[in-house]
Amino acid sequence: MIKLPFANPGSPDTRTPARFLVWVGRQQIRTLAAGVFFGVLWMVAQALMPAAIGRAIQEGIAEHDNSALARWTVILLALGAIQAGAGIMRHRCAVSNWLQASFRMAQVVAHHSARTGPAMKNNLSTGEVVATVSNDAMRAGGAFDITARLSGAIVSYIVVAIILLSASVTLGLVVLLGVPVLVVLMGFVIKPLQARQAEQREEVGKLTALGADTAAGLRVLRGIGGEGEFFQRYRNRSQEVRQAGVRVALPQSTLDAAQVFIPGLFVVLITWLGARFALSGKIDVGDLVAFYGYAAFLVLPLRTAAEAVDKITRSFVAARRMLGILEVEREISEPERPGAEPPESVPLKDLGSGLVVEPGKLVGLVSAKPDEAGRIADRLGRFRDDDGVVLGDVHLADLPIESVRRRIVVSEADPILFSGSLRSELDPWGRVDGQDEKIHEAIAVANAEDVVEALPLGLDAYVDERGRSFSGGQRQRLVLARALLSDAEVLVLVEPTSAVDAHTEARIARRLREAREGKTTVVLTASPLMLDQTDYVFFVEDGKVVAQGTHRELLNTTPSYKWTVTRGEDV
Repeated sequence: MIKLPFANPGSPDTRTPARFLVWVGRQQIRTLAAGVFFGVLWMVAQALMPAAIGRAIQEGIAEHDNSALARWTVILLALGAIQAGAGIMRHRCAVSNWLQASFRMAQVVAHHSARTGPAMKNNLSTGEVVATVSNDAMRAGGAFDITARLSGAIVSYIVVAIILLSASVTLGLVVLLGVPVLVVLMGFVIKPLQARQAEQREEVGKLTALGADTAAGLRVLRGIGGEGEFFQRYRNRSQEVRQAGVRVALPQSTLDAAQVFIPGLFVVLITWLGARFALSGKIDVGDLVAFYGYAAFLVLPLRTAAEAVDKITRSFVAARRMLGILEVEREISEPERPGAEPPESVPLKDLGSGLVVEPGKLVGLVSAKPDEAGRIADRLGRFRDDDGVVLGDVHLADLPIESVRRRIVVSEADPILFSGSLRSELDPWGRVDGQDEKIHEAIAVANAEDVVEALPLGLDAYVDERGRSFSGGQRQRLVLARALLSDAEVLVLVEPTSAVDAHTEARIARRLREAREGKTTVVLTASPLMLDQTDYVFFVEDGKVVAQGTHRELLNTTPSYKWTVTRGEDV
């Protein structure tokens, strides 16, 4: 049994859509080969049945040979049994190949999106990424579903051609040369279909992006009375998707009609020629019956070939969309020659600003311009490809990204929760698995006990996407609890209490100091309540540390600091 999703989907070949799809196929070569084997066996068994029926009629009935009739009857039964068994296995392999390929591609895209981080958001909308993972991966998987039947169609076509050539060179050549001509004729529809499918896919992505963005800001829309404006925008975008679908319908319907009409004409031609040859005595009665049987059978491989062209076309369109996401590069890169990790409990230095954080200290970082402090936080967490931060005596740029993420955790200002149980949201690493008391301790530090107590299932409660069922302050406290459970060597908190009231903030500040005792913690905030609990504070202007000391010292010695944290009010 193959377990999905994969533990490791692999590193794809992203040079072209064709190479990408071939790479996916190589990862499941065994099930693809099994599908091809059963697909060939299934369709060849069908291909041989008209010949067996024809021989049974000619030798058993026309020539009155009962033993021959019995023999060919047994052969027909055997072919039927093989067809049934191979058909079941062919279908199972086809579904397995489709699901494996679709899951692998979805995982590759999703994992790449997660690794690239902000770079993905800067290049593509959330809706586009979601639509690609959910829709394009499944469409591209269709190319692997059709492989079994397509292989059977090709081999059975060759078998039929050989049988017809042995009975009549003329009929054999008609089949041998006619099928490629039919496929080429249907190919004229493919290019406009592919272009219009890509256009439709683009419009669907835009509509999904609009829906995702609106869902994220639904409360704001309601607060400002923007539902009507959104409805009109969504309606207009939906109409554009509908029109794109109508434009796809013309070449799609033409291809669907061609799959029936062109093979039908071919069958008529084969039947007419076979009847004339039987009347002229060139073939016997059994051959004529076989030709009628093949006239009906040939529709199956021909339609399978046309369906394969359609699915492969869709797969190329979808693969090209996925490559558009895979081409987005992360803004930070792994070091070519990683350096040795420094020991724990070493200073953290930001050379660009002059910030030096001693190990085991709770420090504040204050700036009149929050963006300046935010850029420093990005550097400390190595969210920017910058060589200016040193842990101990090793530059962060020389450490593997995994090592940096493990030792330095940055909890950003915009609290984000994903869908899932609250327990898995707070401890996504599984570090305190089975130890709910540790989770409750972190919740208590974040003063979020009331949030959990209000949930009927407590830690087992289901969290909606982005935590939309919680208020801003509740999300912020839960995210703080999650950051504390990381138990990081260095924890950087960006405005962790900006959405809570003063009493709650004071409790969080006191508890945070106790919970992080002996561990390095940097808090980016301008809150006097939080800063009063720090060991010392750095004040930044124009990206540089211009003053440092305790909160109360800076209030007395640095007027610009006092104005920043008090906003001109007396304290």
